[in-house]
Amino acid sequence: MFLYHGFHFRHQRRPRYLLTIETTPKPTSADTWQRRPAPLSSSEIAARLRAVGLYCLALLLFAGIDAAAKYSSRFVPVMEVVFLRYAGAMVVAFLALRPWRRPTLYRTRRPFLQLARSLFLTLSTVFNFEALRHLQLAETTTISFAGAFLVAGLAGPMLGEWIGPRRWAAIAIGFVGVVIVTRPGPEGIQPAVLLALGTMICNSFYVILTRDLARTDSAEGMLLFPAITATIALAPAALPQSVWPPSILVGVLIVTTGLLGAIGHWFLIVAHRQAPAASLAPFVYFQLIWMTGLGYLVFGDLPHRLTLIGAAIIIGSGLYILYRQRVHGDH
Repeated sequence: MFLYHGFHFRHQRRPRYLLTIETTPKPTSADTWQRRPAPLSSSEIAARLRAVGLYCLALLLFAGIDAAAKYSSRFVPVMEVVFLRYAGAMVVAFLALRPWRRPTLYRTRRPFLQLARSLFLTLSTVFNFEALRHLQLAETTTISFAGAFLVAGLAGPMLGEWIGPRRWAAIAIGFVGVVIVTRPGPEGIQPAVLLALGTMICNSFYVILTRDLARTDSAEGMLLFPAITATIALAPAALPQSVWPPSILVGVLIVTTGLLGAIGHWFLIVAHRQAPAASLAPFVYFQLIWMTGLGYLVFGDLPHRLTLIGAAIIIGSGLYILYRQRVHGDH
């Protein structure tokens, strides 16, 4: 979630008649108009460190989902893997949250937006698991990082969070990194890369709708609603073509995807309760480390040289956007 610091201060101006007489001393280097925040206490530092740990652990669990899905989809249809991933997450969420105890917490004021958000997440997962059959874990993750640029660009017309020219320049540079990773040739972009781009686009709209709905709906409701929607939506397509897992390992991995997804999203919720989103956002790039490590350990994959170059450009642009949003607002 992107934060804007000092927005009201920058846009508050004195009335013209107050500019004729200086009533307050000019700020000096020791007395600036924008004061630095008070230093954190030891308990606040400990809370933020726990939040960072939970956040990075959640990213590791999400990397485990992709690795398990990539391996399982070699033996069972992708739609079956996606369906069981959300069905398992729904069961875990029901047992953990027990929504029947506080049903009002799960009512939404904007059901159509919740439905759209859930469908975007479902499509994102379907596209991602299909792409993983042909691409490395590091490749799909690097392309997904470009979603931050799309979110930053769409947040203006959709959320009223406009960005300045420097961030638009960073977005343009970041998409150069995307072109390097996708490596379009004379015959165009390979279909698996198009699926990964579809994942990025759907996930970007999911993020934007999540930020919009977070103003009115509870975190618990936003955790449970997508799992229910995805399970119902995928059942007609997944169940007729479902097959029995050929081994215990494949069956365990499929079930594990739902468990890891529910636990990972809960870790994200707890992490954001203990630390500001701006403090956690830069650590999202740890997922590339987890993906690269699992890709090598499980599948023997090493990222292509161009993938690493493109990832460096995308990550650098993304970190610069976060810096501008945190320190300089829209300027």
